Amino acid sequence: MIDDKLTSLGLELPPAPKPIGLYKPMLVIGDLVYVSGHGPLKSDRNLITGRLGSDQTDGLTLEQGQMAAKQTGLAILATLKAGLGSLDRITRVVKLLGLVRCTDEFDQQPAVINGCSQLFVDLWGDELGIGVRSALGTNALPGGIAVEIEAIFEIRG
Repeated sequence: MIDDKLTSLGLELPPAPKPIGLYKPMLVIGDLVYVSGHGPLKSDRNLITGRLGSDQTDGLTLEQGQMAAKQTGLAILATLKAGLGSLDRITRVVKLLGLVRCTDEFDQQPAVINGCSQLFVDLWGDELGIGVRSALGTNALPGGIAVEIEAIFEIRG
């Protein structure tokens, strides 16, 4: 039971985020569920903002970026639970695409997105929790969020 694993890890799902544009938060096609890009939404409905590699006031450390990616993973799970009814329908992580808001010099995007990937490994293990993945840097994300991640999961009926 994924909910039990979340509880044992001391993790709480934020409220399922609502779309802020013309898109669906998730779409099921056959045995795959495609999840739109999510940001690091916290339980208090605030977003984690900032830029990795910056020495300005909005600068985030690698560890803070990893926490933002983990929180983004929790937001993705909130959408999946709301849309599927149960996280236990998920059988494996297929793919993640992570975007990291960062400076031109910052080159640790994969390490940042590991925050989300590690969450999924903690829930589904190495075999089913690790899928294929891309991690890219960008100069801007909506609302100044630190991380945006989209995902594909395999599900059971």
